[in-house]
Amino acid sequence: MAPVDTGSSAHTQMVHTETRAPAEVVWSRLVYYVFGVIEVLIAARFVLRLLGANPDTGFVSLIHTASGFFMIPFNAVFKTQTTGGAAFEGSALVALAVYALIAWGIVSLIRAASPRRSSETVERVEKTQDTDSGR
Repeated sequence: MAPVDTGSSAHTQMVHTETRAPAEVVWSRLVYYVFGVIEVLIAARFVLRLLGANPDTGFVSLIHTASGFFMIPFNAVFKTQTTGGAAFEGSALVALAVYALIAWGIVSLIRAASPRRSSETVERVEKTQDTDSGR
């Protein structure tokens, strides 16, 4: 916000400039964030099972519980291969791919419905009166 001298000692103008992202950009970011969290949970589950992490520990249990809901549609896709304490969960890899495609599809739909992608700049001019009018 910068004062602008209008040449008169009785008035001053303040210009406020802000840049706003379009609503479709905000919605796209939100979709990518939500699906990113889901992807991180499933990827962590896959890595923990692959490395044979102890399922009785708090962190591993939390990851399995949180990602379990998102794995329900994919549990029967592949049989989990287990060797020793490690498990290869192919269904988790399918879930990662499917959730990534769903996020991409939703964002593509948002962009197709509203193709404006550039930010808009809004300027607002406020006029104020100086109390020192004796100049």
